Amino acid sequence: MTMPRRLLLVNGPNLNLLGTREPAVYGTDTLADVERIATDAAAARGFDIRAVQSNHEGVLIDAIHDARTDCAGIVINPAGLTHTSVVLRDALAGVGLPVAEVHISDITAREPFRRHSYVADVAVVHVVGEGVRGYATAVDRLVAVVTGTADG
Repeated sequence: MTMPRRLLLVNGPNLNLLGTREPAVYGTDTLADVERIATDAAAARGFDIRAVQSNHEGVLIDAIHDARTDCAGIVINPAGLTHTSVVLRDALAGVGLPVAEVHISDITAREPFRRHSYVADVAVVHVVGEGVRGYATAVDRLVAVVTGTADG
């Protein structure tokens, strides 16, 4: 069986407001810009992207479950669910796909409640504080993992 050449891109709650929500923290790029950056990075490596954004946890979990059948990995910015959602973490662990966790801001340098990530222990790639360009970094590093070209 050949490995799928697709990644699931998951963006959590409130990321639909990128470009207007707290631009001092998140910048002025939009969700469409994020999806374009990830799609371009994936295409440069022979992969495509299926993107989902939702403010509803169950929608994200369903998309993660569906990725088992046709995706090689998952790039996720869980947004606020990073710090609260055990069920999102369990969905990621349950599908058995490699995960890249990405955050636009540096969550380790923000409010204390943002410093813990329930996703961190199931992710093989972590990218924080690179702005929206971090999505390209996450895609590059995840593709290296799924294709076996990552440096050990």
